[in-house]
Amino acid sequence: MPALRSHQTMVAGIAAAIAQRQTDVRDVLAAVTPGGGKSLLPVIMGAALMRAGLIDRICWIVPRDSLRRQAEEAFADPRWREALGHGIALRAAENGRDPCRGLQGYVTTYQAVAAAPDLHLQEFRRHRYLLAVDELHHLPAVADTGTATTAEDETAWSRSILPLLESAAARLLMSGTLERADGRPILWLPYRTPQGVRRVREIDFKAPGWAIVGYSRRQALAEKAILPVTFGAMDGTATWLDAERTTRSVDALSRAGENTRDALFTALRTGFAQAMLREAYRSCREHRAKRRAAANGPNGAEHEGAGLGKLLVIAPDQETARNYLDTLRGWMPGAQAARMAQIAISERRDAQEVVAAFRLRPEPAVLVSVAMAYEGLDAPAISHVACLTHIRSRPWLEQAIARATRVDPHAGAYEQQRAVIYHPSDMMFERFRQMVETQQGTRAMVKTRRQHELPFERTVEAEPEIIPLESNATALRFAVVAPGPDFGNPPPGRDSADRPSAERPKDGVQVPSAVEHHLRQRIGQIVAAQVIEDQDNNLVAEGPVSYHTYNAVLKRCMNKARSEMTLSELEAALGWLERNRISDHLHLIADDPQYRWSSRRKGRGAGSVTAFSKPSRRTPHHGTVKPAS
Repeated sequence: MPALRSHQTMVAGIAAAIAQRQTDVRDVLAAVTPGGGKSLLPVIMGAALMRAGLIDRICWIVPRDSLRRQAEEAFADPRWREALGHGIALRAAENGRDPCRGLQGYVTTYQAVAAAPDLHLQEFRRHRYLLAVDELHHLPAVADTGTATTAEDETAWSRSILPLLESAAARLLMSGTLERADGRPILWLPYRTPQGVRRVREIDFKAPGWAIVGYSRRQALAEKAILPVTFGAMDGTATWLDAERTTRSVDALSRAGENTRDALFTALRTGFAQAMLREAYRSCREHRAKRRAAANGPNGAEHEGAGLGKLLVIAPDQETARNYLDTLRGWMPGAQAARMAQIAISERRDAQEVVAAFRLRPEPAVLVSVAMAYEGLDAPAISHVACLTHIRSRPWLEQAIARATRVDPHAGAYEQQRAVIYHPSDMMFERFRQMVETQQGTRAMVKTRRQHELPFERTVEAEPEIIPLESNATALRFAVVAPGPDFGNPPPGRDSADRPSAERPKDGVQVPSAVEHHLRQRIGQIVAAQVIEDQDNNLVAEGPVSYHTYNAVLKRCMNKARSEMTLSELEAALGWLERNRISDHLHLIADDPQYRWSSRRKGRGAGSVTAFSKPSRRTPHHGTVKPAS
């Protein structure tokens, strides 16, 4: 029988106490570090409460459609069905009547609930439900007078899910973090009253009716649920001309002081960056060679390319990203260069296809990007990251590091897997690493934005008015980041509320334009993934399959381009994509001259993708498929 991890054992104990009427707890919060194993918790709690007759059904809400199948599989796993002695089955439901269809529960998404809130609320009023909400930190509190708020659309999901939380017989709330980047409180969670001038919002671990379970990074590493991170900090010199065209220089990035920003800007665009790229590329290549030899050895089967490891390169801007790509391809054999190393930047028409291929296929093995390839990118094959970016906010860098810490099921034994992060050895990155080691993310500053401050989630700085001249790498040192504090323990040293303001991360509020950008990006990722999946599975019988083909079909189904959609329309389009396959609707453009194939343009521009001819204004408009409500 499989063994439970520590946080899973704790949830099992809490569920047993609730089932035996030994406690009045009805809200369980599970703060589990990413990759720690949250998917089994609803199975454990649901089986105990249903066996005791306290609930009739289970509803599991996830942030994206790709997790719905994972939720179904968690309840269908035969090992856990035998170990826990349950016969519960959940189905991935659409927004239709009777979402359970004879089973014991259903799985849905934030978007689906927001599209039909009354339908789900009526279901909760008819039956006693255990409500499991995954990645709760995506849901800001509906009423928050302590911070500056933006458009009401930011809380659309929260307003739809709140009545379900109020109506549920029991609740299991799961997340990998207990703080939001914008500093706002998270929906439904119990907080202590902020105190002091620099107010800190902190979870109330002793709130009545609550049981709070933590699974820290330290615990996950001890139980081999995630990979330890090795940081490769590279130091170097930099020389540049400032705005007055005076020559400036530093003999070490780690001691640049007030010149760190200009020195880093120079280093990322001159010889230092090439040296760091070379080191990351060499390390990843050696790792892949060792993995291939082990897989093809006498004790291993023939390897097909999975589990070898991959390199993600994060560039500071698109022009520099193209230079990085040219440099990397110059180190590869000519026949392999274009296939093994790819670039994904917003101005490339095939960017989404490249990202999807990087996630789902053995090749490309190297991906260069600026931002789009590591915001939400789920690619366990990544073993090395070259963090050549000037951004130093904690949420931004944590996203980059998390790309390499997932355990790859195809990469052999746990001890053979790597998570190596190469980065410049500047004091701002070192401060970020110290924050990872000392702060667990259960406290957040109550942020009040001043009128002159820009409300962006991440810091977007203007480029300095300097001319980079040269830089060189001088030293490389490796260090394994410390596991970090256990859950519930305060960080050592000064309290975060007592730190000078200059030492606190400056994370702003997410404005509507940023939300729109994120939704459009997520839609593009799903479209690209469907293209790759349909190509690999030969699901389209006739005609070429391309990202632009599928975008045209999606536009016809939604009756509007993504660039023209409102926030609610983007959420509806995302929900439709998570319930439908675009390949089932290709007939909508089959006979339309507006989208006829143009073989003359195939292969032009960025990437070998099929393009469409220019639309004709005289083309009649065909019928549309409206998003499911």
